[in-house]
Amino acid sequence: MNNKELANIIDHTLLKADATQAEIIKLCAEAKEFNFASVCVNPSMVKLASEELKGCDVDICTVIGFPLGATTSEVKAFEVKNTIENGATEVDMVINIGKLKDRDLEYVKNDIKAVVDAAKDKALVKVIIETCLLTDEEKVIACELSKEAGADFVKTSTGFSTGGATSHDIALMRKTVGSDMGVKASGGVRTREDAMNMVENGATRIGASASIAIATGTKQETKGY
Repeated sequence: MNNKELANIIDHTLLKADATQAEIIKLCAEAKEFNFASVCVNPSMVKLASEELKGCDVDICTVIGFPLGATTSEVKAFEVKNTIENGATEVDMVINIGKLKDRDLEYVKNDIKAVVDAAKDKALVKVIIETCLLTDEEKVIACELSKEAGADFVKTSTGFSTGGATSHDIALMRKTVGSDMGVKASGGVRTREDAMNMVENGATRIGASASIAIATGTKQETKGY
């Protein structure tokens, strides 16, 4: 995979709480320059990103129920509709992790489906399962529920918990969902080597803040997503 091809599967991400408008504008300019798959920003920055990226191929990705996944399904669905109105074309939602651990699987599936239904025909849906908080069995269940609910992708991490993507988790997620769904590696992917390791294990999208370093094979000082 060459640099251009790798850039094309990266969600150029800035989700920190203190991100400013100027930083989002810079993020969008970089996304246009390198032709990243999308910019991934918090919901309040979606409208700005949409304006900055108007007329180009870069998608607008945002996060739903982020980063804990503990808001109600109704709130998640509203958030999806609101961000789509503001220009979002992809939404990354966090599952209700506590409900999964309680084995309230119907709730978890319906929670994902509420987002899928709200985004239907308007935005692609990625489901963040927060792998660092789950057992392998729970990861498999979360992926199966995501597939049953009609999501487009499963995604490893928020980048705001105790760990990020691992090659083991990517391989497990790919094996579980098969070839019909996307798998996104996010959290801790900071070099080209990291990214290619994820791709080799089944990732079809990378979420990162060190996107330029990954796409160009250079070093970039970052402690973020």
